[in-house]
Amino acid sequence: MSQSQSQDAWGDFWALNARGNTSGEGGGCLPQRWVAIEQAQSAIWHEFASSLPESARVCDLATGDGRVLRWMRAKRGDLSLIGVDLSPTLPAPPVGTETRSGIPMETLPFADGEFAAVVSQFGFEYGDVAKTAAEIARVLGKGGKVGLIMHRGDGPILEHNQKRRDELLWPLKEKAVARKVKTALKKGPSAIDRAAEFAGKIAQKGAEKFGQQSPAWEIPEAIRRTCLMGRREGVGSIIETIATIESHAKNELGRIKSLSGACATADDRQNIINAFAAHNLSLIETRALKEASGREFADFVHFGQA
Repeated sequence: MSQSQSQDAWGDFWALNARGNTSGEGGGCLPQRWVAIEQAQSAIWHEFASSLPESARVCDLATGDGRVLRWMRAKRGDLSLIGVDLSPTLPAPPVGTETRSGIPMETLPFADGEFAAVVSQFGFEYGDVAKTAAEIARVLGKGGKVGLIMHRGDGPILEHNQKRRDELLWPLKEKAVARKVKTALKKGPSAIDRAAEFAGKIAQKGAEKFGQQSPAWEIPEAIRRTCLMGRREGVGSIIETIATIESHAKNELGRIKSLSGACATADDRQNIINAFAAHNLSLIETRALKEASGREFADFVHFGQA
């Protein structure tokens, strides 16, 4: 997946988050019920923040909605916290922090040695490992620390998203509901009710196959409602709205594809260790993070200057 495709996918995701719409996935890539996972993450960042010197300047890579910044600030109000992200659109930063959009990890707009720490949660592994490690080393000051929470390919986060991918592909590809409804609507206003009925049947089948509230139900149901509610605006408006629904779904598929690639990058841990070692940053600690069931969902990896 190209960087521009990944940027589009994640840009769409954070743009929706910025408007308060997380598509049922509050907590970034995590379903809302996984409170224990966020608790494990926040605990790590509280601990890491506690280890930093007074008034330390910290950079968070691929910051997203700035949750790492928020957790660190909750523990250490004296820290100077800034997050950067490739996405062109980000939610508002947490109070007392700064975030900048449209910035790749591989080319950071900061001076040499500017930061006491560089951190990232489910972000580092989306970039070019060698180039990002070099940039981290460049902006890190003497005695600086690197803390990364990274995906695991065998963990529940990828598993959850792969299941969601299947639930997205079923209505979009196998049933082609958006394409078929748009084609039908081109026959004119008389086709609106028949198109809505067709979408409704697909929604019912999606609920039966994947469950109510799954994308397999949500997408065709949204299309059905769009048809019925759009009678007054006309066929053109209905088709435009359906295209938007389809675009959001395709961007989510792109995000899941980039997640899968990130997991593969993170699992090649020796390559990451070697990339940091090339810039005199040694592996200090690797700690598995676990959800409530005891299943490992991520690794916290700590690097420091040799």
